[in-house]
Amino acid sequence: MEKKNFTYTGWKASGIPMLLLHLGALAASIFLIVQGGILLSEEIRITLGGWLLALGIAGFIVTCIGLGGFMLLEPNEARVIVFFGNYRGTFYETGYWWINPFTSAKKVSVRARNLNIDPIKVNDKTGNPILIGLVLVWRINRENIYKAIFEIDSASGASADVAASTTVMKNLENFVRVQSDAALRQVAGLYAYDNNGVAADEVTLRSNSEKINEQLEQTLDERLSIAGIEVIEARINYLAYAPEIAAVMLRRQQADAIIAAREKIVEGAVSMVHMALDRLNENKIVELDEERKAAMVTNLLVVLCADESAQPVVNAGTMYH
Repeated sequence: MEKKNFTYTGWKASGIPMLLLHLGALAASIFLIVQGGILLSEEIRITLGGWLLALGIAGFIVTCIGLGGFMLLEPNEARVIVFFGNYRGTFYETGYWWINPFTSAKKVSVRARNLNIDPIKVNDKTGNPILIGLVLVWRINRENIYKAIFEIDSASGASADVAASTTVMKNLENFVRVQSDAALRQVAGLYAYDNNGVAADEVTLRSNSEKINEQLEQTLDERLSIAGIEVIEARINYLAYAPEIAAVMLRRQQADAIIAAREKIVEGAVSMVHMALDRLNENKIVELDEERKAAMVTNLLVVLCADESAQPVVNAGTMYH
């Protein structure tokens, strides 16, 4: 898309001198109106009084119109200058200024803004319903203010004043909110919640947050560029299973945890049994045949893998009597 934004290069003047000039002109106009009224009361000076009165009224009207050309810009603000429907440029210089009063100056803030998207319900890659939320930091790009003002429709059609600038920002916030919701649904549908049901090395929403956030920022940049909006940061701030499957998924996670714990216990128990048999054989403490080794292995595994403490049984004779 062609870049249409450019800096305002039209005539401008410092606000303080122009304010003093307008106040002086306003005082002079009032003085002429008063003097004209006084002279009109004198029959011999009716013509002069009429001219003074007309000049004072004209000066008063022109001065009042000129007062509409003042504007104040704070840091990280800009004004879009429009002259009878034609875009004349974007004004960036901070301070108090006076420009053509017949132009409209739409106020635009280029400061960073936060947007917190409440958790929404979407289906992940495996079809499981999940709740996912987003926090977004965004701002209007200084080089694309034209797009922010003229590419996004203003439903109210307000004029260029404080209410209009507020309306513009509300429209942009609504646009960002809708596009953020759509981008979040798009990204969440590309990945599984976790590694259950997918390959162990596959990117998931739960285990690869940085990659997901990068993908989310890229998707938001593509969607918001039409409005001249720059994404500073986008992060998933809430992630959970939907309530209807949360209990089932919790039990599955608990089962997976129990299985993983059992695997670790069995692995350690087998290692300990192997070490015990090796030590008995190396130190020649006792010679065990295969049957007695099997019984010893069974007893050790029961002791090491049992959930509860084993109760020892003292055998007063041999293991066969």
